[in-house]
Amino acid sequence: MDLTEIFSISLGAILVQNFIFSQFLGLCPFMGVSTKMDTAVGMGIAVTFVMGVASAVCYGVDLLLVNFGLEYMQTVAYILVIASLVQFIEMFMKKTMHSLYEALGIYLPLITTNCAVLGVALLNTQNGYSFIESVVYGVTGGIGFLLAIVLFASVRERMDATSDCPKAFEGFPIALMSAGLIALAFMGFSGLDVFK
Repeated sequence: MDLTEIFSISLGAILVQNFIFSQFLGLCPFMGVSTKMDTAVGMGIAVTFVMGVASAVCYGVDLLLVNFGLEYMQTVAYILVIASLVQFIEMFMKKTMHSLYEALGIYLPLITTNCAVLGVALLNTQNGYSFIESVVYGVTGGIGFLLAIVLFASVRERMDATSDCPKAFEGFPIALMSAGLIALAFMGFSGLDVFK
């Protein structure tokens, strides 16, 4: 493992294989929480933390499952790990950052079922990443999620403030169209050759 591999994994997770705009994972909290910038940043940071820690813990869980010949239990074990981490974060936020906890509302427990968090753990296993590569992919995948949700929150805030779109497109339809256009822009990174 060298620095070029780590850089390639990082750049891929943030831009090329962005969980929201390229892999379309984690759209539920992305669409629900991206109406205001402060809640988008809070959700992005929470998802980044969960993705990083889940990648580290799930790497160890995967080693245990492989040693006992229980590879078929990966998905169930990963879901249990993720659910436990989200419970911990929810309790921590309720005690220390109560205003953010209230602002995130139902979307904080939804991190448990966020397919981007489960996806990062499964992709780490599928790609055969080492411990360091798994953690880097998890954290930078979360940073990519944070980038996507913050970009989209800024677009939605601007549309709410200045948009005079047709009545049929107001609200969720224009948000979906905007997300699609941003996804098209991110798909431009897929042709990027970082190292030749």
